[in-house]
Amino acid sequence: MGDEHAVNLTKSRGFFKKFTAGLKETFFPDDPFRQFQEQRSAGRKFLKYLQYFVPMCEWLPKYSLSLFFADLLAGLTITSVAIPQGISYAKLASIPPIIGLYTAFVPPIVYSIFGSSRHVAVGPIASCSLIIYDNISKVLNPDDDIVLYVRLVFTAAFVTGVFQTALGLLRLGILVDFFSHSTITGFMTGTAIILIFAQLKGLLGLKHFTTKNNVQSVIQAIIKYRSEIRWQPIVLGLVLLVFLQSTKFVRKKRPKLFWVPALGPIVAIVVSAVFTALIKGEDHGIVTVGHLDKGINPLSIHLFNFDPRYFSAVAKAGLVTGILSLAEGIAIGRSFAVIDNTPHDGNKEMIAFGLMNLLGSFTSCYLTSGPFSKTAVNYNAGCKTAMSNLVQAALMALTLLFLAPLFGYTPLVALSVIIMSAMLSLLDYHEFIHLFKVDKFDFVICITGTIGVSFISMDVGLFFSVILALLRALLYVARPATCKLGRLSDSGLYRDVEQYPNSSKVHGVLIVQLGSPLYYANSNYIKERILRYIRGEQASGDIIEHLILDLSGVTSIDMTGIKGLLEIRRVLEKNNIQVLIVNPRMEVVEKLVASHFVGKVGKESFYLSLDDAVMATQYSLQKARKSDEASFDTTDT
Repeated sequence: MGDEHAVNLTKSRGFFKKFTAGLKETFFPDDPFRQFQEQRSAGRKFLKYLQYFVPMCEWLPKYSLSLFFADLLAGLTITSVAIPQGISYAKLASIPPIIGLYTAFVPPIVYSIFGSSRHVAVGPIASCSLIIYDNISKVLNPDDDIVLYVRLVFTAAFVTGVFQTALGLLRLGILVDFFSHSTITGFMTGTAIILIFAQLKGLLGLKHFTTKNNVQSVIQAIIKYRSEIRWQPIVLGLVLLVFLQSTKFVRKKRPKLFWVPALGPIVAIVVSAVFTALIKGEDHGIVTVGHLDKGINPLSIHLFNFDPRYFSAVAKAGLVTGILSLAEGIAIGRSFAVIDNTPHDGNKEMIAFGLMNLLGSFTSCYLTSGPFSKTAVNYNAGCKTAMSNLVQAALMALTLLFLAPLFGYTPLVALSVIIMSAMLSLLDYHEFIHLFKVDKFDFVICITGTIGVSFISMDVGLFFSVILALLRALLYVARPATCKLGRLSDSGLYRDVEQYPNSSKVHGVLIVQLGSPLYYANSNYIKERILRYIRGEQASGDIIEHLILDLSGVTSIDMTGIKGLLEIRRVLEKNNIQVLIVNPRMEVVEKLVASHFVGKVGKESFYLSLDDAVMATQYSLQKARKSDEASFDTTDT
């Protein structure tokens, strides 16, 4: 075999080059600055930089009237969702409803400038609203001092904004990837369950309730305060719930009528408010939101509170909601981008979410993200660009200036029912069945998160779910995939003998493919696995004389892994089994050369392809047979 077809064991990159290459692959896998280097003029480079960091500068010059009409319709539609959601989710966080409306004004403007997705519609999300209340209420009950409580909520939004912006600038989106699909599904399902139970207070017309967020506490509170239950809000709530669920049924049967469930919440609010006013609902136990002031967002930067007595709870709320809102918002934006084949950049989304929470905290807003419900409505309404968020902001400004007091007549039971209806759509048992069929471990992660969040607490449920997901990742590292290879006749290909039972083994040769990095955590396992393969082959009557290790799937190796390879070779050589190595990657080769592994085993042990290695073993076996025959003839003579 000529040198031009041999494994390159001489080329080695310097430390700085390897270090920078590793950093680039970790933090800049999308190679975002390549487009700038291609530009020769300073003006074009500046324009590219501006378009990269401010995505609006890329799509706005190409904007047309036809695109605006599409975005105008989408903006009108998501505004009809934003008003009831803003009031309802503010209620979940135990903050004044007007703050929920403020949150639908400033953040959408910021996102339309810096967001990379064309479909994400900005607004608060139910799960994070509940987390904010769950954490901050542990150090300050909102009923005791609502003014201080609101200041702490703004401070939590500020912490979230700083945290998310820092993640985006440092390109640490990899942290969000630790929230697996099964973890998020379990958490969202558990959150939906406790949100549905928590809304029973409004549906039953209770004045007293539990401050704990778990199913058993809610049931105990209902039993304890059952004397407060009123039938009037129950009847009104059930009628509204049937109406909202019916609108979803209509959309399911006729997808083109997507606007029906989108308008459902605002219709429910208007109708219930008029009905309550006509029958004087306050006299019948139907409590309303109360007075809402006119006017757009006042500044709140001077209201931040970093008092050490509260800051640990505020920081925890800000960081947890920051990660969860990123995980949900980026995943949702990515999903719709794939469907529509449009641009989406996770790190830009982090910066956009961070800036809108940062600037939102300065202007009386609490946490915002890209909720699935609004984004789905925005997409189905035919949005073309982020301009739909600007339309929402403009309409919300008009609402705040002229219509806000009217929403003060909204019955609390209507808000409870809107939340219940939204959460019912998250209870997807089909997803649990699918996870059980496809991957039992994913199912366990998902069900652990659901049960933990529902019956213990949101923090505990999320913690155990993430721990199980990380444990699974560690198991993948500690117990990597290995397989024996056989040759598929007439194809020249080598494949897993279990997957392809018709593949033929090479007599006297065991081919093993390693499919993961070789680390301290799995080195001993791989060694034992290889020895078990050999014992199995020999037990079946095949005498193994050569072991071929296919390292094409080994992306990296550490010193423990190198020592493990040497141990395997030493053990096998004592048993007259030669070890051959096929196609190690550049990073692996560099470490094998630097550690003098290549010098110890010899360059002749390395081969570029499995065919080369197998041919070498056959040549070696033929040579050994001839030598044995010659030795036998001499003895016989």
